Amino acid sequence: MSELPKFLTIREAARTGLMKEYQLRCLLAQGRLPGIYTGTKRRTFLVNLGALAEQLDRESRAAAGMGG
Repeated sequence: MSELPKFLTIREAARTGLMKEYQLRCLLAQGRLPGIYTGTKRRTFLVNLGALAEQLDRESRAAAGMGG
């Protein structure tokens, strides 16, 4: 069985040290933060931490001219 993705709130994801909370919220506003909304009355966004790490890796390789 493959490993399930890890979903965290934006604040929890920021505590991992991957990115600052403000940066994560900016990505969310741009529609570039991988994850899902949960709830109906109080919508909470859950970040797919693995997908975010892969996205950052791809973008950093592309910026460095390494392709990807």
